[in-house]
Amino acid sequence: MKHVDYLIVGSGVTGATLAYLLKQKGKSVLVLEKRNEVGGNVATKDMDGVIVHLYGPHIFHTSDERAWKFLNDHSRVYPYINTPLAFYKGNYYNMPFNMNTFHQLFGVNTPEEAKARIAEEVARERIAEPKNLEEQALALVGRTIYETLVKGYTEKQWGRKATELPASIIKRLPLRFEYNNNYFNDIYQGEVEGGFSAFIENLLEGIEVRLGTDYLANKDEYDAMADHVIYTGRLDELFGFKLGRLEWRSLRFESEWKDVDSFQPVAVVNYTDRKPDYTRITEHKKFDPNCPNHTRTYVTYEYPDAFEEGKIPYYTVNDERNAALAESYKELAKKDPKLILAGRLATYRYLDMDDALVEAFNLFESLE
Repeated sequence: MKHVDYLIVGSGVTGATLAYLLKQKGKSVLVLEKRNEVGGNVATKDMDGVIVHLYGPHIFHTSDERAWKFLNDHSRVYPYINTPLAFYKGNYYNMPFNMNTFHQLFGVNTPEEAKARIAEEVARERIAEPKNLEEQALALVGRTIYETLVKGYTEKQWGRKATELPASIIKRLPLRFEYNNNYFNDIYQGEVEGGFSAFIENLLEGIEVRLGTDYLANKDEYDAMADHVIYTGRLDELFGFKLGRLEWRSLRFESEWKDVDSFQPVAVVNYTDRKPDYTRITEHKKFDPNCPNHTRTYVTYEYPDAFEEGKIPYYTVNDERNAALAESYKELAKKDPKLILAGRLATYRYLDMDDALVEAFNLFESLE
């Protein structure tokens, strides 16, 4: 068993970026990946000319010039503007909530009319101190927007009624009083030619990566191989759940080919009614305006799912209990001078791709 300066557990955005930066600095690196492909949840696969996002759709968006330059330095990036739609009771609505949405819902044409209509609905609810998510949303946007575009989707996502969810989950609902369907406000936005796996593979070129390898199954043996261990896996699992289990929400995907060139108007359509059970449908070829496959299309139905062992953790459950438990585990991690926690799973936070890059940059700069 050879000795390395850094053992990196996980080959997602965080792990792959750190592996690349450390190698550039002249450090020896070994990457262990539990799955049989690199990339973590941003992994993609070319299926008959369609680049498929294996674990849910990803769009790179950022206002950080360093993150944007890094992505472009290590992959071919083409512009892509994310303009998802919501589908409710037979009608499409633009997202995010903007003047197009307000016109579709209320028939209003100007920002002043839209603001007045929303303020009227909010006042009608007479909610001074929201006690749950439903009351919080009603106090922010009124009943029409809430029941059409928020309620059903949120209840499916969390597996609980909105009246049983804490108000803190929705601190605000962004309202855009202009005709602008661009989902993100960031300066830069794009997709990677060949998929995000191409970006990850470029970062890991020349670095030893062991796929299908469970670090925790032979932790002592692997730890002995390295001066430092950068861990990007689940925080509580690292310590054998000795303080308790952190809560997650998972996802389930059902995918199929459709014998049509185009299945839906845009790449992602959110289903905001309580039924059907899926929250969105992704048509993968719509992310690529130059997709060569014009005979059929690949779509994925996305279902929120309760997390249990064997499933993939996607979303943290951000309540006081989990926040306190995560901090306790982080304090425990500090007792191991060899251990470095990095990434969304190991720090129990949701991170966009650009956030993961920036945090990897900052962590790298802090290393010896």
